[in-house]
Amino acid sequence: MSETIEKLIKTIKSKKGSDVKSSYTSFLLSKGNDHCLNKLKEEIAELEEAIKNKKNITHETADVIYHLLVTLESAGVNFDNVITELKKREDTSGFEEKRNR
Repeated sequence: MSETIEKLIKTIKSKKGSDVKSSYTSFLLSKGNDHCLNKLKEEIAELEEAIKNKKNITHETADVIYHLLVTLESAGVNFDNVITELKKREDTSGFEEKRNR
């Protein structure tokens, strides 16, 4: 599973600065953080609707993950740092983690 995410991240990184007319990812990255964030919000709303209707949940989840990764790339966030943070939380209760922020 993580191999697929890693491949997607590499693809997203490789599209930065590419031709915006031939790559949707490049187009999104060229528009900047605000555009990427707005698109991510739109995709999250579509996922919410899919969950309520119990239709297209897998498709909409994939869209959210893709747009999250594009947004992180746009913001200059290294996904490895996100994984490191998740690993820190592995054996910690959610309530405890929130208290420690």
